Amino acid sequence: MEEVARNLLEEGIIKKLVSPGKGGQLEFPNGTKVIFHYRTSLCDGTLLDDSRSMGGRNKPMELILGKKFKLAVWERLVITMRPGELADFTCDTKHTALYPLVSQSLRNISVGKDPLEGQRHCCGIAQIHSHHSLGNKDLDQLQAHPQPLVFSIELLEVLPPGTFQLDLWAMTDEEKLAYVPQIHEQGNQLFKDRKIAEASEKYYNGVACLKNLQMKEQPGDESWVKLDLMITPLLLNYCQCQLLQGQYYEVIEHCSSLLFKYEDNVKAFYKRGKAHAAVWNETEARADFAKVMQLDPSLGTCVAKELHAMEERIRTKEKEEKGRYKGLFSSNTATATTG
Repeated sequence: MEEVARNLLEEGIIKKLVSPGKGGQLEFPNGTKVIFHYRTSLCDGTLLDDSRSMGGRNKPMELILGKKFKLAVWERLVITMRPGELADFTCDTKHTALYPLVSQSLRNISVGKDPLEGQRHCCGIAQIHSHHSLGNKDLDQLQAHPQPLVFSIELLEVLPPGTFQLDLWAMTDEEKLAYVPQIHEQGNQLFKDRKIAEASEKYYNGVACLKNLQMKEQPGDESWVKLDLMITPLLLNYCQCQLLQGQYYEVIEHCSSLLFKYEDNVKAFYKRGKAHAAVWNETEARADFAKVMQLDPSLGTCVAKELHAMEERIRTKEKEEKGRYKGLFSSNTATATTG
């Protein structure tokens, strides 16, 4: 153990054992899957990220060793640990320069966004030295002024190669393309079983997988368009799940991005109209439903039902507001009279 600590120190890493794990030191050959929770802090204790609370999901990090993860130091840290162990690692700046980009991707994933959203088509080092905003003030500051970080890691599980199914991000491009139809069908079955959250995650993973492949193509090229046509139904299914879970603004955002490219997508107009109606955007909802009717008159009954429901909600809201104002004015009048 002392030798491990000494080797880490020579590499600019200080390890502090908080709670020992169980068993002896394991082997970590390439292809091993490690699952762990992490907290990332500045050296003054300022918290940047916590996998237990990020996005409200309490989802641990999963890495497959040897796959060239962008933040290489995490692989170096976990191979010094045993399952169940909790330790703090203070790492020099040379190990942490790419953390802002990694953090941005992980934060995007935790809230259901594209992990590459906001990143440019250039390498990580080039992004670090640019003035491009990552959309988070703390990450922008860290990107502009790299500094040592403290990673508090709890190693939950170690899975040897061949004992688990590869995650999408760890697959080759060919494996991803072959797997997307399967994950689409899995999402459809979960949706039929009313397991909406689980279906949503399947659809999202399919979209993220295809977008990752799409990043390697030139926008507008045949291969890029083919991938985009595969993304569209998955993204619409994802939006349907988000509608059912009350994530209306996310639905508006995704459907708007689709309609920017595909101006006659009836399903995108319909779902966006429902989302607008749910957040009291009456004018926008009516415009979207009118477009639905223009593109597909056979949906007239469905549109009429949605408009009727929206109008009923608006009338109910107006009555409630009138009642509140009436009570308020009555109270003020009584006070003025008795005064």
